[in-house]
Amino acid sequence: MDVLSDLLHRARARNALVRKLVQRPPWSLSFADTPALTVVATLGGHGSVRLDEDGASVRLAAGDIALISATSRYTIADSPSTPPQVVIQGRKKYVVGGEEAATAAAAARRSLAPRTYGDGLPGATVMIRGAYELRGDVGDRLLDMLPPLAVVPAGPRTRAALDLLATEVACDEPGQDAILDRLLDLVLVLVLRAWCARPDPALPAWHRALADPAIGEVLRLLHEDPAHRWTVAELAAEVGMSRAAFAARFTGLVGEPPLTYLTGWRMALAADLLRDTEATVAAVARQVGYEDAFAFSVAFKRARALSPSAWRRQAR
Repeated sequence: MDVLSDLLHRARARNALVRKLVQRPPWSLSFADTPALTVVATLGGHGSVRLDEDGASVRLAAGDIALISATSRYTIADSPSTPPQVVIQGRKKYVVGGEEAATAAAAARRSLAPRTYGDGLPGATVMIRGAYELRGDVGDRLLDMLPPLAVVPAGPRTRAALDLLATEVACDEPGQDAILDRLLDLVLVLVLRAWCARPDPALPAWHRALADPAIGEVLRLLHEDPAHRWTVAELAAEVGMSRAAFAARFTGLVGEPPLTYLTGWRMALAADLLRDTEATVAAVARQVGYEDAFAFSVAFKRARALSPSAWRRQAR
């Protein structure tokens, strides 16, 4: 499994929330208590996304997709200048403003089809929103690839996926939630591919290193079997390089030595296992490549400033 697929697989939470909005301007919805990652796409007309914390905003033409992360509140609207009419918090809608806002709020609550809301009249903006809760430290590694607001312009591959997602959102048949989960995953992967293909120096070094055949293969091996007792010599042999040449290339591209990267990945996996499972510290140690629970505890405390047991109590 390649590194991006591995991160998505390990970080992905189920029961993604997908909703479609069909509403004439002016309209504006503000979302509080936001999930770790939100996908917002404009299917028809023009929309906008604004981060309420710093005021950053983008306009979305038909087919454009925005990824929103690392923010506590954002607003989607027909235009960045439209003030919020509805605040959505804890899946409840609260009207903000006077009579016009109340009318817009009533339209936003009107059900046109399963998971589809708005007035549905000609000239409406059509947007779709999918919310993800990503798990733990592995999820944080995935989010590190993105700024708080990332936009990918419309393209033929993403447009086809969006059209299929938009069709399925309005259906209510057996297995519908599973279909929506997978289609939203497809849209997310296509958007991440497009975003990461940009010549952006802000991407994590490990992602840029994936383009190197040798180092990309080693990263795949480390993610595929983090519990293996890898050595630098063994990794170098796997890609047909000398130990010294491999270590230098890996460090130069990834920004840290191979075994330092492996330790960081193991600690991220261990942190999530301690938070999400009832496995003992010794069992977690074995799952991430430590036969000695004491050695694992020392490494974990060095990385997290807490022992595994103390970290588990605090995380929960």
